[in-house]
Order: sequence, then C-alpha cells, then structure tokens
Amino acid sequence: MKFFLDTANMEEIERINQLGLVDGVTTNPTIIAKEGKDFETVIKEICDLVEGPVSAEVTSLDSEGMIREARVIHQWAENIVVKIPMTEAGLKAVHTIAKEGIKTNVTLIFSAAQGLMAAKAGATYVSPFLGRLDDIASDGIQLVSDLRVIFDNYDFKTEIIAASIRNLGHVEAAALAGSDIATIPGTLFEKLWSHPLTTNGIAQFEADWQAYQAKNQ
Repeated sequence: MKFFLDTANMEEIERINQLGLVDGVTTNPTIIAKEGKDFETVIKEICDLVEGPVSAEVTSLDSEGMIREARVIHQWAENIVVKIPMTEAGLKAVHTIAKEGIKTNVTLIFSAAQGLMAAKAGATYVSPFLGRLDDIASDGIQLVSDLRVIFDNYDFKTEIIAASIRNLGHVEAAALAGSDIATIPGTLFEKLWSHPLTTNGIAQFEADWQAYQAKNQ
C-alpha cells in the first residue's frame, strides 16, 4: 500500500520523505489555509520536493469553473493531480478533463455508488472518507472493501485512497481491505513506526549495555 502524506507543511513533508515513506501528497483548501501561503506557491513547492502525485483541490462548485481551474492547476507540475468533489458538476468536470489527460482525485466519497460513478467518469483516484463515516456510525473500512470488489470485478484502473485516516487501526484495516493508498496526517505517521514495547525494549538493551560496560571497566 502506498502512503500519501495529508499535509501542506513543508517541514513535515521533508522529514517524512527522508524516511522513504512518502509516495505522494494530498492537500485541500483547509490544509493550505493553515500554512498562510499562496496556494500556487505551496503546491509548486510540494511538487518540487515529492516525486509522486500531489493532489491540489479546485474551489469552484460549477463544472465550468472546475474545468477551468483544473486546466490551470495541471500546468503547474507534471505530478499534479486535480482534486474534484463528488457532485454531479464534479463528475462532469472529471469526464471532460480525463479525456484531456488530466489526472483526478474524486474526494468526499461516502458510498460504493459514488465511487463507482467516479470511476466510470474517468477518475484516476477516489477518496472514501473513513473517519467521517465512523463519526456517523457507518463502516468506512467496509466501503473500502466494497470498492475493491467493484473495481476488481469490472477492471477499473481507478485507485482507492483511504482518506480521513484517524488512527493506526484505520491504516492497518485499509491495507487489509485492499486500499491502494492511505493518505495520512503527518501527526499520525510517528504512531505507525512507534510501539511502547519497542521503546521499552530499546531502553532495556541500553541499560543492560551500560551495566555490562561498567562491570568490565
């Protein structure tokens, strides 16, 4: 499973990228706003740093506006993916720009039917939101499983991005469910490689080594 980093913080991206764990980056208007920088500047900086896909979201709500924005954003870097919301207008925009070779990530997917519609429209990626489904007592992981079966049944090339990841369990379950990608907040990454038993084990090894050295001096 590929890992996309869900952030626009350059320090965070650079730190985790050095571990070889960043296969791409996803952003949205909320994330960009937190950085207090110009949207285009931030996206171009990320694209320069990361080799993999970088999702940049349109802000228009009508199809004509989405298409217009997508064509502009697409020119910023070769690894740009245009993020489009799951609406009728969004599907129209995806269908249009996919034929122009522009890669798309259809976001805010909450049902298998929405994911299927996005794939049929030509989406490169679909992003089911696990955490937000869990918030309303729905099963986000089951949605990933359902999309995996549907896409495999009909040989869709659209990739599944497990989004709205809240915890380690989401990441592990998404991998088991066959998600192609998990997009993960930078604050969660450290929890993926950490475990209290690992920490305790290292501390014990260090204490034993210090005791051994003291004894043999």
